[in-house]
Amino acid sequence: MLQIRIHGRGGQGVVTAAEMLSQAAFEQGHHAQAFPSFGSERTGAPVVAFCRIDDHEIRLREPILAPDVLIVQDPTLLHQVDIFQGLQPDGYVLINTRRSFDELSLTDISARFRHERLTTVPATDIALRLLGRPLPNAVLLGGFAALSGLITLEAVEHAIRHKFSSKVAEANVAGAHEAFAYVQNEMMELAHA
Repeated sequence: MLQIRIHGRGGQGVVTAAEMLSQAAFEQGHHAQAFPSFGSERTGAPVVAFCRIDDHEIRLREPILAPDVLIVQDPTLLHQVDIFQGLQPDGYVLINTRRSFDELSLTDISARFRHERLTTVPATDIALRLLGRPLPNAVLLGGFAALSGLITLEAVEHAIRHKFSSKVAEANVAGAHEAFAYVQNEMMELAHA
């Protein structure tokens, strides 16, 4: 079972990201579930959402304490919350920022986990340019597809189109494609370094 934890703030589409990710997995023939965990339900408050993907029926319903994947929609949470708690040794980490792990003061994370499974993507910048709003959720799913190969970009597209109206969907699909290409490029540069 693949367990994904998404960290962000209220108003960034954290719950929607988990829902679209589970929809993308379902599109590929997997069983999936998505659910949120709220503290105070206000814009800007820390929010966590969870997604599980498996080839078999999923009976678990509790929060994910040992994720295989971390998606961080808001990098300001990195030093406010123990985001990396429980991350599996072979885990994937995708952070919404232009900055590197070293620039984010995450050198210890770079040292403890596999470099080829850690990356950043400027999802908010992409969303602002294409959507006119700082909603990085769909953009990050494109980046996750490139980083992990665990879901396809086509499945992400379908999930986005299922969730949003046509104009909003197309801008989000374009953002997901851009993030996919950005992360692929980052991964190729890392492989040649």
